[in-house]
Amino acid sequence: MTMDLIQLGQTVLAALLSIVAIFLLTKLMGTKQVSQMTMFDYVVGITIGSIAAELATELEDPVRPLAAMIVYGFTAVGISVLTNKSIRLRTAVTGKPLVLLENGVIYRENLKKARLDLHEFLTYCRIGGWFDLNQLQSAVLEHNGVVSFLPKETERPATPSDLNLHPAQSSVQIPFVMDGVLLADNVRQAGKEESWVRRSLLRQGYQDAADVLLALWDGGEKLTVFPMKP
Repeated sequence: MTMDLIQLGQTVLAALLSIVAIFLLTKLMGTKQVSQMTMFDYVVGITIGSIAAELATELEDPVRPLAAMIVYGFTAVGISVLTNKSIRLRTAVTGKPLVLLENGVIYRENLKKARLDLHEFLTYCRIGGWFDLNQLQSAVLEHNGVVSFLPKETERPATPSDLNLHPAQSSVQIPFVMDGVLLADNVRQAGKEESWVRRSLLRQGYQDAADVLLALWDGGEKLTVFPMKP
């Protein structure tokens, strides 16, 4: 019974160690969304995850998988630094964009290079919101697996400049209240005062920040408020 508890404790400690190691390596390598990962990033991520699982259960010699994780992490960082400095190495590691469609022509050879068939290509087009290929000037497969589309000029949405309009520039909304808590640092950095926030909430019928799930400020004189609902 005592031995079982000791082994359980060792497993818990090894799992926590693997979590800490993955967190530190992830911070070192940088945060990317899955859609932004290159093939190399994907392979390294899977490998580090597999080693971390081994580390969590390797009770006799956890140092070896931990060392392997560190080697993979620093190798990924080193290659990232080198690819930022060398265009040739960047192309070799991350690949280069492939033109799949241009001016009404679908390039079959590039589809083959990308391991895409026509059904998959059409699926990408529909996901991108393009159901009529006649509306597209170009379609390019980026190195991270995302297909970018360039519509024909006659098919793209009209912009204010096309209509000779000059709307005021929008600002990024800053949260002033989240989960019923007034974010004093955000208010101060935005050049506002807490009293102004409370008055603005009061004008909209909220007696206290605790009644607000989220309040956003866009640079104007009014907050966009979402009430706290059960």
